[in-house]
Amino acid sequence: HENGSEQRLRELIRGASSPQELLQLSRGQALSSNLAALAIARLARLSCEQRLDTESIRGDPRFQQMLGIVDAQISQVWNTPLVQLLRSLPALGLARGGRQVRSVEQEVLWRLRRLPLRQLVQLAEQLAGQGHESVLLLEVLRKLELRWTELEGTRTVVTLMAKVGHLSPALMERLEDKALELAEHFDPEELRRVVLALALQQRRCVPLLRALSYHLLQKPTELPLPVLTDLLFAYSKLSFQQPQVLHRLSQELQPHMGSLSPAQVSRCARSFASLRWLSRPLAEAIAQYCLDNTENLSITQLCGILVSFARLNFQPSSSEEFFSMIHERLQGQEQQLDVHLLTDVVWSLCVLQQHRDPHLHQVLSPEFHTRLRGDPSPRAQSSWLKLLHINATARLEVPGYQGPFLPPEALGGDRDKDRDKDKEKATPLQRGLREALPGALGGHDLVRYDVSTVYGWDIDAEAVLDSDNKPLPIRDFTAPHLCHSEGTKPLPPGARRVAVLRWELPQFSSRGRELLGRGSMARRHLRAAGFLQRGTRPGAGKRPRSPGPLLSLA
Repeated sequence: HENGSEQRLRELIRGASSPQELLQLSRGQALSSNLAALAIARLARLSCEQRLDTESIRGDPRFQQMLGIVDAQISQVWNTPLVQLLRSLPALGLARGGRQVRSVEQEVLWRLRRLPLRQLVQLAEQLAGQGHESVLLLEVLRKLELRWTELEGTRTVVTLMAKVGHLSPALMERLEDKALELAEHFDPEELRRVVLALALQQRRCVPLLRALSYHLLQKPTELPLPVLTDLLFAYSKLSFQQPQVLHRLSQELQPHMGSLSPAQVSRCARSFASLRWLSRPLAEAIAQYCLDNTENLSITQLCGILVSFARLNFQPSSSEEFFSMIHERLQGQEQQLDVHLLTDVVWSLCVLQQHRDPHLHQVLSPEFHTRLRGDPSPRAQSSWLKLLHINATARLEVPGYQGPFLPPEALGGDRDKDRDKDKEKATPLQRGLREALPGALGGHDLVRYDVSTVYGWDIDAEAVLDSDNKPLPIRDFTAPHLCHSEGTKPLPPGARRVAVLRWELPQFSSRGRELLGRGSMARRHLRAAGFLQRGTRPGAGKRPRSPGPLLSLA
């Protein structure tokens, strides 16, 4: 307990408005180590608020006297001032590895077992903010892992998840369990911080995400804009699709579209595209935003929106005006785009059937495609596959295009090398196809499986039917869609090729049965290449409950 003089000194410390007032206290009555610690904490706060020169404070003999008092009687400093010293001393410019700071850290380390949980949480948050792991921080995290059942209140759990969880996976697991218990009590801002913490740490905790989604939908009031944008980013980052939440986010984002920055609009478009969620009213609003803010959007942001529209296979109602603006902005800017982004842009224009000959010419020229060929990185492999699709567009959909094209020897790529690996990973439907088709057609020589075409598309199975729809030996005939044809005979008059394509659910939009941009382009190309277009419609009837693949004749 404090006596009267200590109480007065404490009030003077709290009320001090300048460093001189605090430093002068050391000249009067003898300060206890506890009061000296409080005075140092107040000094650090004032120096920060008033942006004072800490070097002059450190060099003041009165400050050194206060440090000496704390150092000599550190065991008598109360817990709260002691924890504050860990932040105050470095704030005043004392080295973290210096004797005074190490002395305080050692004292805190000895007291950890006796510290209340509230101070442990404060300590963890404070130490995590320093940007480096220390022995003390690791010990604090271990204590929190052991005492996680004592955690109470949403604020504490949210703070730890956001600021400390990434440092300890074991603690983060406990915090996820606790958040699951408290999910119904989170306000929208706390929901935002929890989901964002999960996203930034790449922790796809499905039970927690489902619970948070449910309670988010129960919030009757309109969500603030930062909550909308951060939730969309987080769900996209975690590839977590919750239709009701995505519907609400798109619905509530639409009125805010005009007030968003170009970066926010571009990020929203990319997030919805990665979630395969097409809200036509919102997509129309994004397209109109682009038309209204053309000069404010950077070329990279505009390209990101274009690629997002292509992934979703979305054509704005103002299509002619929108794509005229795109072409105008792209003109002369292509050299500013890196090889991958330019490939994505031209591929997107091909998906949406808005390409122009100069774009095809640029990416199919040897000077361009040789920068990608032979690069084993996943990004380069993805871009090369898109170049095959662009080349197919030029061959099959642009009659007046004179070239250049990709060289024939480059059209096979490295996909053939992985065919054996793909067979090992075959899905039940693929295995079923291989077993059923020979019987249905009348023999193994009448069907070809896992066909990698020169157009960049893989066909699960292929057959040739004559004019009476009877299967023919497929390997007897030339195959212009293959790099190396096995047969030499031309197809008989009236004969047609049939491609069996297996569509997986991720190739469709989350909201319905529409094929996304990639699948839509594949069907167009195979139709243009002469493959039979008939058979079962993907997803005819009700959507299956299971996440299994779908089968169709292309």
